Amino acid sequence: MTLKRFAHVTALALAGASLFGVAAKAEDVTLRLWSLDKNTQPSPNLVKQFNALNNGIKIEYREIQFDDVVTESMRAFATGQAPDIIAIDNPDHALFASKGAFLDLTKMIETSKVIKPENYFPGPLASVMWNGKYYGVPKATNTIALYYNKDMFKAKGLDPNKPPQTWDELLADARKLTDPAKNVYGLAFSAKANEEGTFQFLPWAQMGGGGYKDINAPGAVKALEIWKTLLTEKLASPDTLTRGQWDSTGTFNSGNAAMAISGPWELDRMVKEAKFDWAVALLPVPKEGAERSSAMGDFNWAIFSNTKHPTEAFKALEYFASQDKDLFKNFGQLPARSDISIPSTGEPLKDAALKVFVEQLKYAKPRGPSPVWAKVSKAIQDAIQSALTGQMTPKDALDQAAQKIKVILG
Repeated sequence: MTLKRFAHVTALALAGASLFGVAAKAEDVTLRLWSLDKNTQPSPNLVKQFNALNNGIKIEYREIQFDDVVTESMRAFATGQAPDIIAIDNPDHALFASKGAFLDLTKMIETSKVIKPENYFPGPLASVMWNGKYYGVPKATNTIALYYNKDMFKAKGLDPNKPPQTWDELLADARKLTDPAKNVYGLAFSAKANEEGTFQFLPWAQMGGGGYKDINAPGAVKALEIWKTLLTEKLASPDTLTRGQWDSTGTFNSGNAAMAISGPWELDRMVKEAKFDWAVALLPVPKEGAERSSAMGDFNWAIFSNTKHPTEAFKALEYFASQDKDLFKNFGQLPARSDISIPSTGEPLKDAALKVFVEQLKYAKPRGPSPVWAKVSKAIQDAIQSALTGQMTPKDALDQAAQKIKVILG
């Protein structure tokens, strides 16, 4: 090898390790990472890409099941067997951070050239924070908005370019669009007695001036009264109480609902299944000019506080964040960042819808953050079910939920 060739190879090696690498070692540092992601999803593929850098750090990947994430991970932390890195559902983040299970990344983030808080949407960023400090990095995000059938709008004399903007308009349009003779409901959504029901209702409560700490605010009560009206007048299917978001959106796709509240995860299915002209609009607000809100889903990256390799683990997170630009192109997931543009898909309806979802993300808020979110959410779910099944009035149901939550929060 010539001196010139040797210098060139050396320069390339140094450049490849400059940002995410560490000095080469005789033996690689091995990190362990747990995530729900399957082979077609981000985590295992990002791990492969990172390992290919050959920067002295290797990551071992383990796929875990959704129902096991919290219990198994917390047990692993308590026994000193936790992985170095985990992808955690955003409403569970505060539980781990509040118990000291996650590493405080505040100082690392302050000096990072890759992870910059100002680049993230407020909602995802808030979900990784506890007591004003950063205990993780948003991995991806999603939200919900209003899908509507433009052909049905035309058929019922409604302007297909003017979807409902307020709660009253949503109710009025649902009444006009409901057609029992054709088995068409005005609106499809999920009020299921699990996290999906809370996910869909909480933005309504927030837009009504409430939230999980004041779930019985007057505006939140009005929101649940509207949900009750939708069920009572059969403007929504009775199985709204038992269906998840995927199934309720399937009702819309099949032409049996004129509108649906759901997320961007439905877009590919929508393009394939919907045999009509459709569009997406921002969630209606209580009245014109009211503050907007929306649900916020997906996972965060976090480093367990008992890792033996915090510096190397953070370098891995920096690498993952550096690949956010390709998150949608490669995996169809929305980055949690406002500084990244979503590339065109070549599908006009899908591209138009994506712009609305990105706009909606500006108003998306986390569930919590609270270390006892599961119990808080259960109180909200119970209130929704009690009100919609007629066991209690919406006000009484939310008053009861507020009392439960007050006790839960101590």
